[in-house]
Amino acid sequence: MDVKTRAGKTVSVDNDHILNFPEGLFGFELYHNYAIYDSEYPPFMWMQSIEDQKLAFLVVDPFLICNDYELDVDDKSLSKIGIKSPSDVFVMSIVTIPQGEGPVTANLQGPIIINKNTKECLQVILNSNRWTTKHDIIKALKSREGGSC
Repeated sequence: MDVKTRAGKTVSVDNDHILNFPEGLFGFELYHNYAIYDSEYPPFMWMQSIEDQKLAFLVVDPFLICNDYELDVDDKSLSKIGIKSPSDVFVMSIVTIPQGEGPVTANLQGPIIINKNTKECLQVILNSNRWTTKHDIIKALKSREGGSC
């Protein structure tokens, strides 16, 4: 599938890289379908809205940032997207790059849960106060070298 990006380019994306959010993302509930593709800066990826070319999110696997990242999501939420086993799950976090000064951050408090088999997705809010919506990625990577985030 050819997808027009926020940058004005067209990228070709395999159908198995099309994600569906039945409930949308928080604050973007009207947009349900996104294409996910590699960015020019691995391990970051783009999650581009198919419905609105101007809407795209930079995302990353939070386990690459914090080796001790953990999330506890209730079974009722997971069943909404057909998750039956932990092996069905892939997790991504939305990244924020500030326009001015400030750190590049990841939203570890509101991860995106992806059913690897069906590509159905859900954004959840974790009940733990350990993670934040503005987790400093560079600081976390430096801390990771010491064994924790």
